[in-house]
Amino acid sequence: MQNILICDDERDIVNALKIYLSDPDYKIFEAFNGKEAIEVLEKNEIHLILLDLMMPVMDGITAMAKIRETSNVPIIVLTAKSEDTDKILGLNVGADDYVTKPFNPLEVRARVRSQLRRYLKLGAGAVVKETYTNGGLELNDLSREVLVDGEKVQLTPKEYEILKLLISNPNKVFSPSEIYSEVWKEKPFGSDNTVAVHIRHLREKIEINPAQPHYIKVIFGQGYKIPKVVN
Repeated sequence: MQNILICDDERDIVNALKIYLSDPDYKIFEAFNGKEAIEVLEKNEIHLILLDLMMPVMDGITAMAKIRETSNVPIIVLTAKSEDTDKILGLNVGADDYVTKPFNPLEVRARVRSQLRRYLKLGAGAVVKETYTNGGLELNDLSREVLVDGEKVQLTPKEYEILKLLISNPNKVFSPSEIYSEVWKEKPFGSDNTVAVHIRHLREKIEINPAQPHYIKVIFGQGYKIPKVVN
């Protein structure tokens, strides 16, 4: 299943594109401004975005610039037929392609398939970062050092990988089985207790009060996350 996000402030356009892209292999997500698009991306794995540029609250150019800070997901810009400057601006900021309004359904499907094929074949995912910072917590993936309020802390390799997974995906909740699969690279049979023990040890090293964690939060019945911005 490939997840496609359609973002346009005109609901008729969103509905039309949903019809054009009706396919059992596609799951469609909707947003009506750039802020909503970013919120959808934070909560879901999106494989392609169709993005309008002129929108209220947050325009498409601003949203695209923010998306490109952390993701290489394909972005197809939606532009008016006469707006060549919009096409150029979109491509310069980070768009992969564009389609013009009014849309040709066959062209939309062809461009979407082309971008998805390239993206999934090359496996282009998140932009590689060397340093992740959240509040007083800093992880340098080049030196594999972790600092809390400027003080270096010593983590085991598994603790480091768990922290990296959480801090590099702010606000995303990972279940114990997902953490185990990502860090141990094994099938997560009976993994909950193993992950819980490592989380407890990790909290003891990075939290002022492990009983009231500031960074690693538990979401009851779901898993663990690090909030997007820790104050």
